[in-house]
Amino acid sequence: MSVKESLKDTGVRLSDATVSDFFALLKPRVMALAVFTAFVGLMVAPGAMNPVIAVIAIGAIAVGAGAAGALNMWYDADIDALMSRTSKRPVPSGRVTAREALGFGLVLSALSVMTLGVLVGWLAASLLAFTIFFYVVIYTMWLKRSTPQNIVIGGAAGALPPMTGWAAATGAIGIESLILFLIIFLWTPPHFWALALFKAGDYAAAGIPMMPNVAGQASTRRQIFAYSLLLAPIGMLPWAFGFTSGVYGIVSAALGAGFIWHAWKALVIPDKEMKPAKALFAYSIFYLFAIFAVLLADTIAMRAFMSAGG
Repeated sequence: MSVKESLKDTGVRLSDATVSDFFALLKPRVMALAVFTAFVGLMVAPGAMNPVIAVIAIGAIAVGAGAAGALNMWYDADIDALMSRTSKRPVPSGRVTAREALGFGLVLSALSVMTLGVLVGWLAASLLAFTIFFYVVIYTMWLKRSTPQNIVIGGAAGALPPMTGWAAATGAIGIESLILFLIIFLWTPPHFWALALFKAGDYAAAGIPMMPNVAGQASTRRQIFAYSLLLAPIGMLPWAFGFTSGVYGIVSAALGAGFIWHAWKALVIPDKEMKPAKALFAYSIFYLFAIFAVLLADTIAMRAFMSAGG
């Protein structure tokens, strides 16, 4: 008799979940975005940071982002089971129990916040704790199921990582980190509403009041276009405020123009044609990674130039 069978006879249950199942609970794609933007926020912040402390900071932010994802999957298991996009997630598929997901998320939340606070700084830790709370309690438990503005307000959670990275490096919140927050905050509605346009059936089946299901596709497309018009100039603010070079200004303007172009195509194409919405969704992911990557590269290049000049 195996150890597992022996424990089962005593009433002790060992999880059947694999490491990959628990990793999937972390929402690795969402976690990667949070880690990358936090890393950029940390790197573009002024001053030098001990490399070991920087690695600890990014690691703690990554774990915190994953913890929020696990708690989201725990609470949303009922509606995840109703949507084709999420039905194979660990909890609704039965590979991980709800209790396991809850415990996993809570332990990782406490571990990440305490590690960041003790080893890096309590302002950054407070921002991380607030991010987890906002995503799980405000967005997942309240907004997501109650209002079509869920993504608009809830987008604040996804916009906080660069501020957390900045705070980890500086111990403060600067205008620069607020601009990075604003870029992601305004990017979130058109990004998710583009997805909601071609996944409206899923959201309707789960009873989630996403914008296309409540206001209709035409209104959603108009709002996507309006947000793209706001996002494009906001994406250029790091250059306008003087903490990047003209190279970033040009590239961010081009990226913003591309966003507007894709949003325009989604606006004018008939409702039943989903190719423009899918193209916009794909471009929105590229846009955010690209604009933060250019910001990082521009900052590194400017510092290298100033160092060589000095």
